[in-house]
Amino acid sequence: MAYRSSFCYWLVLTLLLVTGLGCSQGASKGKQGQGGGQRGGGARTNISVQTATVQRIAVQRQVDLSGTLISPDQARVSSEVGGIVRDVLVEIGQEVNAGQELVRLDEKELDLALQRAESALRQTEVQLGMDPARPNQPTNDENIAAIRTAAANRDDARAQMARAQELVSKGLLSKAELDTTDTRVKITEAAYQAAVENVQSLRASLQDRRASFDLAKKKLGDAVIRAPLAGSIYERLVQPGEFIRENTPVVTIVRMNPLKLRTAVQEKYANLIRPSQNVDFKVESYPKDMFHGRIAYISPAIEQGTRTFIAEILVDNPARKLKPGFFAQGQILVSRDEGVMAVPEQTISSLAGVASVFVIENGVVKQQTVQLGEREDKYFEVVSGLKGDEILAASNLNELVSGMRIGDGGGEETGPAGGDPAAGGGERRGGKGRRGGGEGKGNGQ
Repeated sequence: MAYRSSFCYWLVLTLLLVTGLGCSQGASKGKQGQGGGQRGGGARTNISVQTATVQRIAVQRQVDLSGTLISPDQARVSSEVGGIVRDVLVEIGQEVNAGQELVRLDEKELDLALQRAESALRQTEVQLGMDPARPNQPTNDENIAAIRTAAANRDDARAQMARAQELVSKGLLSKAELDTTDTRVKITEAAYQAAVENVQSLRASLQDRRASFDLAKKKLGDAVIRAPLAGSIYERLVQPGEFIRENTPVVTIVRMNPLKLRTAVQEKYANLIRPSQNVDFKVESYPKDMFHGRIAYISPAIEQGTRTFIAEILVDNPARKLKPGFFAQGQILVSRDEGVMAVPEQTISSLAGVASVFVIENGVVKQQTVQLGEREDKYFEVVSGLKGDEILAASNLNELVSGMRIGDGGGEETGPAGGDPAAGGGERRGGKGRRGGGEGKGNGQ
């Protein structure tokens, strides 16, 4: 009994092992058949590659700049006379014209000084016998009363001297009386000379008193402080009722149109920058607006510390949108070159700062390193790396590698809609075609 039980046990175990092995092999065959069907009948995704050619375009050469807008004229207006401020006629930000009234001072004291200077002038003119209706008309010395009087006394003394000499010769006049007459002649001649010198002194004094009168008149006019130039009020420094002395600043005016853009240009561009070159720039306050100017002044020297030179650009500002102190960034338009080799931006692949393109030649992809220059719209200038007649891949660049064949190995070359490639013009498919084969099934069930 024990022998039979042992035999039955081993028989059952053997049957179980044989059955499990068969199921395993059947399942394996089923999986292999099913996998083979997927490889044979499944479709691999094709790579669509659009192409582009090297172009010849016009490129605008430019030099980047950054700088600050400044006012070409800024005047700190001061009072030329002292006095009490009566009126301040402007406010900060107000536009003023040249000659417009800014501040008025009290005129009473200045008017009195003018009257005193005018009185002294008129007195001197009367002493010189000048016509009040023609104050600038000079007079002859003979027409001046003091000189006419001195001349008359001198001539009378001389006449008496002649008669006395005649009487002395006839013995009718004593020698003492002759000496008295001679002395009188000398006195009258000295008086005449003194009168002439006094008139000359009055003439010199006349110039001084005219200058004093003109100065007093000017000071009275300076009681009204006017704008020396057109611009905007930047600072208002005095208030009504305040006493100010001579040379006290009252307002600051800045010219708003045109403005200057002052920038520092690198030394290496010294041979490219010229007067009258156009400049385009933007400011942070108006990010969507492009402003324009032209180079007006260029420094002849290089700053040793920064290796740059100063250039100033005149900028028209009729709308007053720009303000002195704005920071600007833009470009100096140096020159425009025609027929420059360029490629579309979508053909460029960049890695670690190195630019390259994928050239398609005889259906084979080749990655080519290029050196890029200026950008113009959607094109980049090619400085080196291409000859100019290449066909370039313009899509799916991250799926391309050198040596990959486009349109070979059972693949198809199509246009945009999968039609004739000659009609499509630029799209290539590089995947393999489908291979036949149904879906395999395992037989081990």
